[in-house]
Amino acid sequence: MPMSVDPVAVQADFTHTKTCVIIPTYNNAGTIKAVINDVSVYTGELIVVNDGSTDGTEEILKSTKGIQLITYPENRGKGWALRQAFRYASEKGYQNAITIDSDGQHFAKDLPAFIDKLKFSPDSVIMGARNMDQESIPGKSSFGHKFSNFWFKVETGINCPDTQTGYRLYPLHLLKDLHFFTRKYEFEIEVLVRAAWKGIPVESIPISVYYAPEGKRISHFRPFKDFTRISILNTILVLITFLYIKPRNFFSTLFDRKKLKQAVTEQLFNPNQSDLLKSLSIAFGIFMGIVPIWGFQLVVAIFFSVLLRLNTALVIIAANISIPPMIPLIIFLSYKTGALWMGSEKQTLDFSSDITIDAIKNNLEQYIHGSCSLAIIAAVVFGLISFILLKIFKRKPVLA
Repeated sequence: MPMSVDPVAVQADFTHTKTCVIIPTYNNAGTIKAVINDVSVYTGELIVVNDGSTDGTEEILKSTKGIQLITYPENRGKGWALRQAFRYASEKGYQNAITIDSDGQHFAKDLPAFIDKLKFSPDSVIMGARNMDQESIPGKSSFGHKFSNFWFKVETGINCPDTQTGYRLYPLHLLKDLHFFTRKYEFEIEVLVRAAWKGIPVESIPISVYYAPEGKRISHFRPFKDFTRISILNTILVLITFLYIKPRNFFSTLFDRKKLKQAVTEQLFNPNQSDLLKSLSIAFGIFMGIVPIWGFQLVVAIFFSVLLRLNTALVIIAANISIPPMIPLIIFLSYKTGALWMGSEKQTLDFSSDITIDAIKNNLEQYIHGSCSLAIIAAVVFGLISFILLKIFKRKPVLA
């Protein structure tokens, strides 16, 4: 135990912050007792979930004093065990829960660091970030770590150094109204992403980690089955991100003048991105707002902005050139531009407030040619203007 840590003070902090420790376990008879003993030095607020163990774990837990035990006969998966513990902890009045694995890879000495972080970042998910550069880290864990971090960034826009860690602090009182669907290892992805979508901050602290040598390492992760389940979940989460979450967040900002002004200013004067990238993002957004794929413009724009690593916020803002008041003008200009391609077969169209998409059905070919051409021309013009203005009004904006 570090000399600077007072276990009595830490125990008081656990009580004051209404924080418990949750240990889900399945067939870890060789390590569970030691993990409980180590955690008990720092807190007596300890909940252990026996997820249908068959190796004697249940007997060990039943003879262990000072723990709150949840047990059931059939193995249901880590996610299910955590969900049962969350519900139980909430009913007992706990507001926060730290989860720690029962295989001995996590160190109880890091518990005070979670409590210290909680004091400065209340109502946050706090992730225990492992040092993944250690030689003892298994290759599959290193790959899974990078894979998970990438998709979490796509789904939430948040950089998290370790999204696969099982050593975490959850603000239970903010998760009570969420209904979860997963039951296995993928639950730790679902709960993290959905917490971020709910607006709960995601923080990280460094932790120590121990991986037993090959042959002595106990893992219930099934590479093919569990990785498939995780991949399916990420596919669903990405679809929800682009079809609902990002549009929801954008329109929430759009109708809040202060937030909109701040978002535009922050993105335009983001020092971490070049003026060229910002200009290209605006140009691409304008292009997607005009190109004739009505109903899918924003979704496609967001998808490709992430894929091409553009400034997604600027792409979304620029793509909204096709808001309802602008649609008649865009259709009219598209029709006129398309006339240049049609020669003697061109159609005429008068500009008025009665212009609708139905008005172009008489000559769909002219509209499509014109719309694509207008999208390219407008993208180039707006992109160049943006680039010039960014160079002129460099730097730094004063936020109102």
